[in-house]
Amino acid sequence: MTERERQILALIQKNPLISQQELADMLGISRSAAAGHVMNLTNKGHIRGKGYILNETPYIVVIGGANIDIQGIAESSWYSGDSNPGEIRTSLGGVGRNIAENLARLSIDTRLISAVGNDEYGNMLLKETQATGVDISACLVSQNHRTSTYLSVMNQTGELESAISDMRVLKSLTPDRVSSNESLIRNAALLIVDTNLESNLIDYIFNYFADRPILFDTVSVVKSRKIAKYLGKIHTLKPNRAEAEALSGITIDSEENAILAAEWFIAKGVNQLFLSLGADGLLYADELKHGILRPPKTDVVSVAGAGDALMAGVAYGMIQNHPVDKTAMYAMAASIATIKHTNTNNPNLTSTTLENSIQELLC
Repeated sequence: MTERERQILALIQKNPLISQQELADMLGISRSAAAGHVMNLTNKGHIRGKGYILNETPYIVVIGGANIDIQGIAESSWYSGDSNPGEIRTSLGGVGRNIAENLARLSIDTRLISAVGNDEYGNMLLKETQATGVDISACLVSQNHRTSTYLSVMNQTGELESAISDMRVLKSLTPDRVSSNESLIRNAALLIVDTNLESNLIDYIFNYFADRPILFDTVSVVKSRKIAKYLGKIHTLKPNRAEAEALSGITIDSEENAILAAEWFIAKGVNQLFLSLGADGLLYADELKHGILRPPKTDVVSVAGAGDALMAGVAYGMIQNHPVDKTAMYAMAASIATIKHTNTNNPNLTSTTLENSIQELLC
């Protein structure tokens, strides 16, 4: 949602019967411009019906990967190419699924579109994801592929050393399959997509839903290249440093270059950017402002799932119509909550704990 749309929505909330001319006069814009913003708000699902009846139950659709995470964590100094003593854990994962779970824990109505195999892991993923509050009715159960598995290895400080991802089941999530949920997608307040999807499905999403506010998680350097030609159609982008470098061609080795990269993305048409700089913080930007949030000193248990929680925090802030800087605070707070826990997703994350974390960041 743009800043102007936030202003118009706030005026309509105060007076649902306000005319477009009154909106124009109060904001110092033309009536036709006001009408265009109202139409955009209607298309995005924030307004429904005549008399500016507000949609009181917005929901988010997440389209992306769902898999089993198998995580190895070294107990002492990491030695590459050798056997390292440590602990092995198994948990639910997948970028899209993780984002959906975090949003559901934050009491946001969330619908997941993903694919799993008809196997024990697939059944467990669907059952336990649904138990967190996510609507999984649009998920596909494939008869031809096994459920996705993500194998990662962490060093003794919780940082990722290497990983292998087997997500071939997402090949079964074709445009034809997803088109049966067209109405569900079109009426969502926000659409969150990850680049684990096949390129033909990403093409379909941009071709048919470019009028929706699309949030993209770039996932990895290699997979981020799938969206390079669509930057002008992405509302909100969440890359890390390496992914932003790959897309922009700008080496982000300083704060100045990070800001240059942010300006490059905004110039390409991205409405909002949330660039994860790891320990150096979170850069946020839109066409009006930019800044870098510095993380507080935190004991890191595991970084697994931190980026997914960050995206959930972004969506949480956006669906409540917060500006980019406040949204960035929700994103960082959700990410910090996740790195403090052994699980990929912190089961203690709630809207209350997130709001309390925001107050800590403000202090």
